Amino acid sequence: MSYYYSKILDGPIEAALERVRSALGTEGFGIINEIDMSKTLKQKIGADFRPYRILGACNPALAYEALQIEDKVGTMLPCNVIVQQLPSGEIEVAAINPVASMSAIDNEELKKAANQVKIKLEAAIDRL
Repeated sequence: MSYYYSKILDGPIEAALERVRSALGTEGFGIINEIDMSKTLKQKIGADFRPYRILGACNPALAYEALQIEDKVGTMLPCNVIVQQLPSGEIEVAAINPVASMSAIDNEELKKAANQVKIKLEAAIDRL
């Protein structure tokens, strides 16, 4: 089982970010944090790095359900989605597979809830 689901897009990264935000929103996810890794790495260690953003996506209803099932699941929230420019110039969008990440927790109810999140994240990526 892969730990992520991805799709390749053409066009500038800023346009891809807007498409990703919109697609996630359609599936009930909001972006609760965003990290510009290229900017952070430059500021913190002086390293040049390709355009790479980490979006912390959260579907509040599904997060609430998961927290009711397993109170420590917050250590695995939010669902990270990356948008990065590849050396070819293409843009890759990849989302965590919550079923894979939640498999570390031995809780069948949580695995069912993680599958709901997986379906919605994959639908958002497929929409791009």
